[in-house]
Formats: sequence, C-alpha cells, structure tokens
Amino acid sequence: MSATTPLPRPAANLLPTARQCAVVAIFTLSLSWLLHVLSGTPYLGVFGRIGFIGAALLMAYSIAGGVHPRWMGPGPARLAAVVLTAPVAALVTALATQRGRFLAYLGDTQTLVGHVFMVVLSIFFGVLFSLVAMRNERKARERADQLGIELEKNRLERELLDARLRMLHAQIEPHFLFNTLSNVEALVAAGSPNAGPVLRHLIAYLRAAMPRLNDADATLETELQLVRSYLELMQLRMPDRLRFTVSAPAGAGTLRFPAMALLTLVENAIRHGIDPNIDGGSIDVGGRLDDTAGKLVLWVHDTGKGMSETAQPGTGLSNLRTRLHAFYGDGARVDLHEVEPHGLRVELHFYAGGKA
Repeated sequence: MSATTPLPRPAANLLPTARQCAVVAIFTLSLSWLLHVLSGTPYLGVFGRIGFIGAALLMAYSIAGGVHPRWMGPGPARLAAVVLTAPVAALVTALATQRGRFLAYLGDTQTLVGHVFMVVLSIFFGVLFSLVAMRNERKARERADQLGIELEKNRLERELLDARLRMLHAQIEPHFLFNTLSNVEALVAAGSPNAGPVLRHLIAYLRAAMPRLNDADATLETELQLVRSYLELMQLRMPDRLRFTVSAPAGAGTLRFPAMALLTLVENAIRHGIDPNIDGGSIDVGGRLDDTAGKLVLWVHDTGKGMSETAQPGTGLSNLRTRLHAFYGDGARVDLHEVEPHGLRVELHFYAGGKA
C-alpha cells in the first residue's frame, strides 16, 4: 500500500456500543417507572416488557447498519428494521407473559389497546433514538474524516519540508567543498611551504565534517566545533592575516540547528571579506540567548573588506534563510550590517522553540 493510498474503513460492527446500551438502559428504566405509576402495573413486569423491546430494537438497529440490501442504505435499513421489530418484540413479550391466556388477552379491548399503545410507543421512540444515533455517528465520521485529512496534510507538509532540506543540503555541500579546495589550490600554486600541512588538515577536517552534512540531529555545539576547525584550517593558510574567536551562547549548545548554516557564513566571510583585504582581518563567531523570551541571536562578524555596493545575495544566504524558516518558523531572519570602518556582521535571529 502506497503512502498516499487511503486506508479502508473498518467493517461495520454488528454489536451496539457501550454508550448505546447505557442510553437504552437508562431510558427503559425511566419509561418503565413512568408507565408503572400511570397504570399501577407492577414495576418489574413493566420493566421486563419495555427492557426486552428496547434491547430488541437496539440489536435490530445495530445489525441493520452492517447487514442490509445493496439497494438500501444503512440509514433507511436501520429505520425499517426498528419499525418492523417493534410489533414483533411487543408480540413476543405478550406471548411470554400471557402464555395460555394469550387469546383472551387479545380479546379484551382494554388490554388490546394497551398492547397497541406499547407498539406505537416502541416505534416512536425507536425511530427517534435511531435518528439521533445516526446523526451522532455522522458527526463522528465527519470529525474522523477531518482528522484524517489534517494528519495526511501534516504528513505531506513534513515530506515536502524534508525534500526541500535535502535539496538545500545538496546545493550547499558542493558549494562549500569546492570553495575550500580552491583555497588549497591557490596555496599550492603560490608554492607556499604550508601547502602540505594545510592539505593534511583539510583531509582530517573533511573526514570529520562530511558525515555531519546531512545530520538531521545536528546541534549548535557540533556546528560551532566545525566552524572552529574550519577557521583553524584557514589560519594555517594565512597565519599573519587571520584572527578569530568562537564562543557558544550559554545554555544553547544542545539546540537543534541546521547543519552548515554558520559554516556557510564563516566561509563567505573568509572568501569575500578576509581574502580580498590586503591586511586580512578578524572573525568573531558568537551568540546571545534571551532566557526570558527564548530568543537566540547568532552572529558572524568580520573586519574584512566589507560588502560591495553592487553585491547581490548569493545562493548560500538564500538557502540559509529558507532553512532557518523551515527549522524555526517564519519569524526567523538573517540580517546583514556593515561595520565601520570596514567589515560585515551577519546575524541570525530566531526563537529556540520555533515560535514566530
């Protein structure tokens, strides 16, 4: 069965529910007491007859809902079963109570009128209770169908979200990897003696980083570890031009966080801020958690070349915004601030609990 194939409805239950039994029992007890008071007939005798008729009508209602002709729906079948069962059940009670006096019972006008009155009462209340029960069942089915629709909608939304995240990861992974390898290529082309150590550190770093690229359970702490390792690698490439600090906001280390999100910002800071700047610069990665509101702010602050006036947001920032919205809701945002005299500060704002 495919994920989108609707589940079949369960087979109709031929037995009445506990609630239906309780309602019929309470009603027959009350009606028996009322008829006992009005007629002066012993209560147990009245209750025996009313109780038997009520039980027979309830069974007829339940069975007709599951076993009925193809040309008749369950609703009409139930009503027909109740109407037909009422006189039969009343006749059975008369036979059981009168036994050898049954013909004399029918011959007496007063008792015959009482019997007909019992049949009419049975039909009236049987039909009334059937209509109420079918209305309640219809509402219960509608609620169940609505719940099923909502569950299916939520499942499809989760699948769509997972697909979007996988697509974004697929875009980010080669973007990050190729940019890092281009740095190593530039170092080798320049004949730097640091090329060998940098390449060894890169291999070790990639071995640690690659398993985490698609880690759905990545946390802010693991992300900061990757950022620190990456910056240490870049510092080997330009030891005199790069300084950095990485600090974690207290109490937020175990927060679920989209893998590679901060790393993308740090890589952009190196590539577009520190590398083009003759004097290099520093990179500060940190955050602040507001315990009261649960709002978290993370930042990547560099003192590099800054943002060009003609610069346009790239794929990395666009993907980052989309992933933050997927993780934390539409209230999450990415802010860019120019820093005087030069540099750029990128801030991620979101609620740790995913509130808007």
